[in-house]
Amino acid sequence: MATFSESSFDSTIYATFRPTYPRSLYDLIFQYHERNEGARWDRAVDIGCGTGQATVELTPFKRVTGVDPSSKMTEVAQGILEKSPMSTGQFEYVRGSADNLPFLDDGSVDLVISAQASHWFDWKKVWPELARVLRKNGSAVFWGYSKFRFTCYPSLTRQIDAYVEGIDPLNSVGPYWEQPGRLILDNHLIDVPEGNEVVPGAFSDFERVFFTGDHYPSLPSPRTVIMHKKMTWDDLLSYLNTWSVLHAFRQHNPTDAENPRGDVAVRFWKDLIESAERVDGRAVEGHDEVDIEFPLAMMMVKRA
Repeated sequence: MATFSESSFDSTIYATFRPTYPRSLYDLIFQYHERNEGARWDRAVDIGCGTGQATVELTPFKRVTGVDPSSKMTEVAQGILEKSPMSTGQFEYVRGSADNLPFLDDGSVDLVISAQASHWFDWKKVWPELARVLRKNGSAVFWGYSKFRFTCYPSLTRQIDAYVEGIDPLNSVGPYWEQPGRLILDNHLIDVPEGNEVVPGAFSDFERVFFTGDHYPSLPSPRTVIMHKKMTWDDLLSYLNTWSVLHAFRQHNPTDAENPRGDVAVRFWKDLIESAERVDGRAVEGHDEVDIEFPLAMMMVKRA
């Protein structure tokens, strides 16, 4: 994802306002990993680790490595680690790509994860590399969340969809996403091929899990949404400003910030507030809290 390496990208703000993953998600990952008798807990790797949000949750493993192509991301991740109680030799960060992990020996990794990054991968290259580095019966788990939803304002869903995937080049970010990555994410990773389609016989126990609730009823066996975040309306605006697509939008619309109602993200945010006010029948303040939920899709697989 090229945007994350640009000089204008603020990785510290990105780390502060992005939603976090629930404990139940990691519990599911660890339960999946220990299904096989003799599961090992020596080495875990987080590819596309960003600022290390998921990396530092892999505490059951003796050694954990976060990998990201952006030096900005790994620098912020390292800085966060050094300020935390977990600043030990258990964790490290390396600049690199998901499809080229030369610092890992063949069959040396027990668990590989990727959080909110796998939709950017070249899976024709990633699956062979995972087949190389994973130990027999080792696990790989990938997940990503799609467009946010308001728990208490389902009527605002159309506005969110229009902003995220609309075609209006002046009031929607839809035309500016890097593709096919965004489409893969919004399609809940279904377009990612199974490992054995790329490396026949290398993997087993492939599963897709959808924590999408009733937002996408056509998905097979959707489970209850588990990813929630309570934030103020002001924090919601800060979150909207972490979206990578805004950098592309601003490059194509350099005068957008001169709009008297604010730039495209601010206008969208104001429109959401106005809609919430109509639902509530009262004024909404920036410090008021609102419940947000994120439909999330997972893929889990074992090395055969």
